[in-house]
Amino acid sequence: MPAESRHLEDSGWLKSYMLFSFSNYHDPDNVQFGSLRAFNDDTVQQGRGFSTHPHSEMEIISVVFEGEITHEDNMGNKGILGKGEVQCITAGTGIQHSELNTGNGPLHFYQIWILPSVSRLEPAYSQKKFEASGWKNQLLPLASGQGFEHALKINADATIYQASLEKEHIIHFNSPEKRCIFIYISAGELCVNGQRIGQGYQARIEQEQAVHMEAASSGTPAEFVLIDVPGKGAEKQVKR
Repeated sequence: MPAESRHLEDSGWLKSYMLFSFSNYHDPDNVQFGSLRAFNDDTVQQGRGFSTHPHSEMEIISVVFEGEITHEDNMGNKGILGKGEVQCITAGTGIQHSELNTGNGPLHFYQIWILPSVSRLEPAYSQKKFEASGWKNQLLPLASGQGFEHALKINADATIYQASLEKEHIIHFNSPEKRCIFIYISAGELCVNGQRIGQGYQARIEQEQAVHMEAASSGTPAEFVLIDVPGKGAEKQVKR
């Protein structure tokens, strides 16, 4: 899917590329991909942000690329996330939080929503800094409910990976049936199963058990996020 297929909302202080129906953007044919419900590529100007607002029944993951997010919620959590940091929120039965750019420049981050495998969870919060060396020429799990030791825990049978792939390096990802593989390119160009995609492009892969990824140019490394989620209907929420 080319970069131009993304929905853009630009209010001046917020520039948001929405890859799925979100807020004022609604496309009945683009509501979710498997249990991946939202993926927003956001840039927030200095001194602005999202004031206190509620969430429930969602796993919310934020990945910071530039700038800082100041987070505060009604569970008593308050902190700053900088470049390379990841935040996970289990909204569960309900939370209220704010996300503000109190840094010295623009804030660029991805916000990702994944449907939880269990409903009525107690709200929870976690954050962690990851070093860029960890995703050089390999997939590094950032947030997962699949048992990766050093990843932040989410309550979903899903994993969010980050990678930076240089020329002549190949990553092979094997996926069982009834899984959905989502890839979003931050920079550079990537060949995915022989198809070349560039910055701002996304790939949505179903019914492929093998996904092969290779950097397509010798200049900028291919920077991307890969998300592995259950297919729609394959994982039903269990009430607690």
